[in-house]
Amino acid sequence: MAQKNEEDDKVRLDKWLWAARFYKTRALAKAAIESGKVHCRGERCKPGKEPRVGDEFVIRTGFDERTVVVQALSIVRRGAPEAQTLYAETQASIAKREEAAAQRKVGALGVSTDGKPNKKQRRDLFKFRGDSHGD
Repeated sequence: MAQKNEEDDKVRLDKWLWAARFYKTRALAKAAIESGKVHCRGERCKPGKEPRVGDEFVIRTGFDERTVVVQALSIVRRGAPEAQTLYAETQASIAKREEAAAQRKVGALGVSTDGKPNKKQRRDLFKFRGDSHGD
């Protein structure tokens, strides 16, 4: 059992990102690190970097950018609820991500809908596209 604790103390960053479920495979995690999508203290990281408890990482996946603080180390990929205990996302990061998602949802027209557009929004869409269905 003592050997497992030593092993968990020395975990590679790409393995930790995979275990924390930021990326589906270790290969994707390694590629993301090498392409500069993972930063620690404002600098790019290497896949072999050993994260420590308390380290802060900025991780970009798709449209989202998360700032997370390492809470625990693991080399084993488990279920999502357990994986979320490995890190804590900062409040500023959560707010920034939610704001960016709202901006993307608004879209090109500046029309926000929670599903099917109403009659006026449909007319605006048709006018924007140049379709003849509007009027």
